[in-house]
Amino acid sequence: MKKLRPTGGYRKLASFQTTTLIYDATVAFCKKFIDPYSRTTDQMVQAARSGRQNIAEGNRAGSTSTHSELKLTNVARASQEELLLDFEDYLRQNDLPLWPKDAPEASQVRALARQCQKQDPSDQTDQSDLNLPTDAGDRARYTLYRPWLEHADPAIRANAILCLIHQANFLLDKQLIAMEQAFVEGGGYRETLATARIAKRNQDRSDQTDSSDHKAPHCPACGRAMAIRTAKTGANQGSQFWGCTGYPDCKQTSAI
Repeated sequence: MKKLRPTGGYRKLASFQTTTLIYDATVAFCKKFIDPYSRTTDQMVQAARSGRQNIAEGNRAGSTSTHSELKLTNVARASQEELLLDFEDYLRQNDLPLWPKDAPEASQVRALARQCQKQDPSDQTDQSDLNLPTDAGDRARYTLYRPWLEHADPAIRANAILCLIHQANFLLDKQLIAMEQAFVEGGGYRETLATARIAKRNQDRSDQTDSSDHKAPHCPACGRAMAIRTAKTGANQGSQFWGCTGYPDCKQTSAI
């Protein structure tokens, strides 16, 4: 039986670190430039929060289910996309410039991510619960970005946050691809339990059949044991027949 995967290393994930910056910067931006009691503020802050919190929740859920981790990480990705549109809308509606990808300012903001990696060379794919960093790392990263994220010009702030959102989306896309591959190849603990439960149930059916008056034959199609079934519908309703215990993967039947 597959063991639970160790989790809790989400604080070392580059995506979590980046969305933490985005969350803090979004809260500060809304306080200064948007009516704090408006629905827009609430939606932007909640989208930023969802992007961060769902990465952590998905990482924890991954100990038992790759499917759950995949689903929650995808929610985080969708929340980041929603927030990206909110900041783009702010710039457009206030007639403020949107930096092109090759803008020198955008390059400077992107370069800060590489500087963060040099300062914190920890393995960002680590899944260990050991030696989790405190919020000191988050504070150090924010200090590095502070000139951009607390600039007096809302256009510079918004564009800097957009750069971070693009980085987070890139990182989350990479995570989702890796999770999809892991799910296809074997799934997590929950998926393994489901497979084991089906195998056990099929074995129990096989054992019950072997102890009956009818010796269970093996399926001529796949070789697994067959079990006595009763037709529920059709012209032979109520009659019994041999059905493969591998159903629905194998639908082979034989007359008793």
